[in-house]
Amino acid sequence: MVKMNGSCDMSRKLFLPMSTPSSLRWGIIGLGAIAKTFAEALDHTSVGTLVAVASRSLDKARDFGARWPQAVAYGSYQELLDDENVEAVYIATPHPQHAEWVVKAAEAGKHILCEKPITLNAVEAEGVFHVVQRAGVCLMEAFMYRCHPQTLKIAEVVRDGKLGDIRLVEAGFAFDQGPKPEGRHQANELGGGGILDVGCYPMSMARIVAGAAKGQAFADPVEIKGLGHLDEVTGVDTWAAAVLKFPGDILAQIATGVRLNHRNDVRIYGGAGTLTVTSPWFCNGELLFQARGSTEVEKIAYDAPKPLYVYEIEAFAAYVKEGKAPVISWADTLGNMCSLDRWRQELSFLYQIELPTSNWPTVDRRPLRRSATARMAYGELEGVKKPISKLILGTMMRPNLPARSILFDEFVREGGNAFDTAWIYSADGSAERTFGQWVRNRDVRDEVVVIVKGAHTPSCDPVNLERQFEQSLDRLGMVSADIYVMHRDNTEIPVGEFVDVINRRIKTGEINAYGFSNWTLERVDEALEYAGANGLVPPVCISNQLSLARMVKALWVDCLSVGAPEAQEWLAKRQMANLAWSSQARGFFTDRSALHLKEDKLLSESFYAEDNFERKARAYELAAAKGVLPVHIAGSYVLQRSFPSFSLIGPQNLHELHSNLGALDLTLTPAEMAWLNLETEKL
Repeated sequence: MVKMNGSCDMSRKLFLPMSTPSSLRWGIIGLGAIAKTFAEALDHTSVGTLVAVASRSLDKARDFGARWPQAVAYGSYQELLDDENVEAVYIATPHPQHAEWVVKAAEAGKHILCEKPITLNAVEAEGVFHVVQRAGVCLMEAFMYRCHPQTLKIAEVVRDGKLGDIRLVEAGFAFDQGPKPEGRHQANELGGGGILDVGCYPMSMARIVAGAAKGQAFADPVEIKGLGHLDEVTGVDTWAAAVLKFPGDILAQIATGVRLNHRNDVRIYGGAGTLTVTSPWFCNGELLFQARGSTEVEKIAYDAPKPLYVYEIEAFAAYVKEGKAPVISWADTLGNMCSLDRWRQELSFLYQIELPTSNWPTVDRRPLRRSATARMAYGELEGVKKPISKLILGTMMRPNLPARSILFDEFVREGGNAFDTAWIYSADGSAERTFGQWVRNRDVRDEVVVIVKGAHTPSCDPVNLERQFEQSLDRLGMVSADIYVMHRDNTEIPVGEFVDVINRRIKTGEINAYGFSNWTLERVDEALEYAGANGLVPPVCISNQLSLARMVKALWVDCLSVGAPEAQEWLAKRQMANLAWSSQARGFFTDRSALHLKEDKLLSESFYAEDNFERKARAYELAAAKGVLPVHIAGSYVLQRSFPSFSLIGPQNLHELHSNLGALDLTLTPAEMAWLNLETEKL
């Protein structure tokens, strides 16, 4: 993930002469009803001026802009972004278009206020935040009610303890518009349904209240139970409800719908009393407090003389012009999106574009290309006709096609082209199928290096090797593997039987090169000798564990490391490539490891040792001296060997991916390498 501080690089903004230093020159993208409301609100504030509007139809843009003669009308969104007079854009398109135009606005140097929900799901939001952070502009999700004094007063009342301990929040936002399957609120292709469009409000409110109860800006639910109705025609949720559990056993009951009449209020129940918010979303009602055991109702006052959307505009201007923290931080937005995803998961509801067989798009909706600033390093293996990125990305770390696609896409943009797949990575084969779908979606089969692994214990024999290999190719939708790696060894079977069966697949063109994972070096020598004696293609790589931290205990049964000096010498003498798995020692060189942290048993049992903590201390010391992260030191240590060394990585998010990439920017001296590995006392 990107760092969710919501900050922007003020040096990257485009400034042109303006009448008021705090005034922003706005452009609006997407000219529906809410865009008109926003434009009208600009007329009531001195911190913003409408200078441009854009629609996909020039006539519509001109009709919309007729009320604001100072605003230039554009017949395309990109034309507005190319207008240097526009400082900030308000994006009011349907949800599925948000990501594309947030990214393109950020690339154009514009600050962005994007209608809620910021994207279609949380992983798309992650991708958007990454681009925006790199662009150095400001971005805030547009929840107008969040910026209003009424909502700020609700949080204050809860935080100050007037209600006592918060026990339950009831919140709903719904309307019944009748059956309109082609309309924005119900069309699947437009991100229709209640949860995303209006359910985001009660979800957001529940998180605000639960956070305020603990003195925080928000809290995320630890548990969500949801039910709902999916429309028979469109498949979207037309009404839904959920029960949320927050830290401290605070509960929330929330409801939403686009085919549901609801009272649309908020009630907060505490040990000392109840607060009722009669108009929480449009902020034109009352805050009513009733103390426990009392029949009297107290009206809580707050000052809010301005139109609703003006507060949002002013809050965003303060964020951009004055450097104030955004009312809705990126962490808050991402937490809300994750919670909405979990609510939809409870209903088993995916949009058509999210299905495993869909063509999930890139975040910018452009063809996938290697970035001009990519800094990937490459190696070669005999039999593979493509360069192989020194970092090899695992394919099973994320749960679905959108989540994996955003990680795969970023890896390719950074120059990565090698991917690690395996028959055993998912019981139902979904990991291989998802990766294959992504390859077809991006049309990159000729550019990527695909590693297929199989024959894992207890199916480690020639018959199962061939069976699993055929299944893997079928799942991947491919006719060949660039590299085939046996996942385990079976010493009861002569090594020649494995070499024979793999060579038969090499002759058919289904395998280009091969190697062995978690094999002893003695068995690999046997394979080399057998291949040489019989005129067969020899193995070109092994894939055993290697990291700066010594593997004290095998992570899994039958796993082997090549960290010992004699193993390093063996690899160097033969110039045998190693595809190192767990090359970051399961996060040992981060704050995940400490003597008192034992939650991750694999980490603690496999890498906790006195000598490893000394290696970690030295990695931290050297990282501080070089101005890099300790994981960069650990990653560089693995890549800089006296034999071809590649690193298998399994980042959970974009932030972790880029942490791994940092190792490519670093060169360690032989003295530093020896010192890190405790071979010398002094550097």
